[in-house]
Amino acid sequence: MIENGDVSVNGQLVTTLPAWVDPEEDRIVVAGKVIAQPDRKLYIMLNKPPRTLSTAKDEPGADRRTVTELVDHPAAPRLFPVGRLDYDTVGLILLTNDGELANRLTHPRYGVPKTYRVVVKGSLDEEAIKELERGIYLAQRKAGHTQGAVRTAHVEIALVAREREKTTVELTLREGRNRQVRRMLAAVGYPVKKLERVGMGPVKLKGLARGQWRELTRDEIRGLKRAAADQRRSDKPKKETGSSGTSRRRRASAQRERKSPYISPEITGPSGPIRNRTMKNAINKATKPAPDREGSPKKRRDSAE
Repeated sequence: MIENGDVSVNGQLVTTLPAWVDPEEDRIVVAGKVIAQPDRKLYIMLNKPPRTLSTAKDEPGADRRTVTELVDHPAAPRLFPVGRLDYDTVGLILLTNDGELANRLTHPRYGVPKTYRVVVKGSLDEEAIKELERGIYLAQRKAGHTQGAVRTAHVEIALVAREREKTTVELTLREGRNRQVRRMLAAVGYPVKKLERVGMGPVKLKGLARGQWRELTRDEIRGLKRAAADQRRSDKPKKETGSSGTSRRRRASAQRERKSPYISPEITGPSGPIRNRTMKNAINKATKPAPDREGSPKKRRDSAE
């Protein structure tokens, strides 16, 4: 099509190959039709204020504020929040148009950590901290019905400040159940007074007042992608090492492959085909000392000579 004169770039006809373009910057027209430019991937951090929905749109007639309404960006209509924060929970929430990365950051398979700063009522004791770290059984709901209780995964807890009437801690979770932090602390007898998300993976909430937003830096974007990718590799199931028939056959096959010697290709010499030799025999023959005149191998010279 280029050689036939059907393609123009930035108003100039292109007829020779190769033809280099930047699809995000150049205006490309093929057979009279403009090729749509791909959407630039955007990654935005918002310091979510209270009484704000973590959705792109509210239910019809509810008329509540959403996180996308706070982002004054030309691409805001195409952005969606990465995960959710409760209506009254504040802090870090990411918005993007990168569906693949958003899935990795929120899916429990990838285990990207989320860090929360929590103020609870009362002086949180060591026994409650250990219980939270071990895991709390919380009711599991599906399709609006309770289906037993499931223990929470390991939680990392760092004590920030402990007073008589309140305690401040930082909790790092690698899963995201509905209202999980509030439910866990309520289960050990310490209701939450204030909850703020302060980190997602390597990205930390810094330098933003409530309701403010900014685009992530290149280093922050790379860090998020590495966090999701690294966790995905570590979550891959290990190969079976049990005594099943399939496992035994795989181990036996691998063992045969390790023991099988390298066979040199058959070569034709002046007197006909030369016998194939294993690499081991070839090395032995090449390094074997040549016999002396009496037919006995030459003795190795002493290093002092």
